[in-house]
Amino acid sequence: MDFVAGCIGGAAGVLVGHPFDTVKVRLQVQSMDKPLYRGTFHCFQSIIRQESVFGLYKGIGSPMMGLTFINAIVFGVQGNTMRLLAHDTPMNQFLAGAAAGAIQCVICCPMELAKTRMQMQGTGEKKSSRKLYKNSLDCLARIYNREGLRGVNRGMVTTLIRETPGFGVYFLSYDVLTRSLGCEPDDRYMIPKLLFAGGMAGIASWLSTYPVDVIKSRLQADGVGGVNQYSSIADCVRQSVRREGYMVFTRGLTSTLLRAFPVNAATFATVTLVLMYARGVEEGPKDCEPAQPSHHPQIQQQAQPSSL
Repeated sequence: MDFVAGCIGGAAGVLVGHPFDTVKVRLQVQSMDKPLYRGTFHCFQSIIRQESVFGLYKGIGSPMMGLTFINAIVFGVQGNTMRLLAHDTPMNQFLAGAAAGAIQCVICCPMELAKTRMQMQGTGEKKSSRKLYKNSLDCLARIYNREGLRGVNRGMVTTLIRETPGFGVYFLSYDVLTRSLGCEPDDRYMIPKLLFAGGMAGIASWLSTYPVDVIKSRLQADGVGGVNQYSSIADCVRQSVRREGYMVFTRGLTSTLLRAFPVNAATFATVTLVLMYARGVEEGPKDCEPAQPSHHPQIQQQAQPSSL
């Protein structure tokens, strides 16, 4: 039931947060020689005006498709790691989260590659005159046919650098916040506290690794127009800083932080409700109580800061 609740909660998070993610990617990869967008809100307005509201949901099939596999990996790795570490401490939460984040990159990297390519397709067009990719699966298949396995895993190193500490910071932040706020079974404000803790943990996670995400997006979007601009991670960093300065590493950050809180809030609310109805009102809330280490990590596993 934890697995099912996590999948449903993750799907809710994707639905809420995907428009913000589309804006983030567009801002991260746009050319500064001829910028299409002046900022986050202008990007929102432009996409809706030029491509309709559905333009904000381009590429949503990829994160939805990879959701089940990512959750399964994260649940298994984080739970087993916590059992091996034996003690439910903040540091162990960080280590277990980091391990889960690293291993789920196997699914996360190709999923985000397809998402990024789909989000960039038909930029500024309400109806694309020629769609290169029909859907996320077709996108990955075409990339594989042209570039092989290496092409499908484009951006894997940057994804690892982002996800490993990112998940660690997320689980650590959530653990510290829930312990500080308290999460008693009879607390009438338990769910708002969980939502606040999850949202703030998501924000902390993104802030800790955001510069790496900018480089990852640029590498995965590279070659969309048929020409590869970057030869490596270091080359991407050099060119980006030379053209746009160090502020390039904050490009799209506003959209990302606006997305982080509601995504985690939606995920936690959905997971909590599913568990409460499935296990009974009395049993469900106990899964959130920090004093019970056997249950506490399970709720943490339901919300993920980057992949969802």
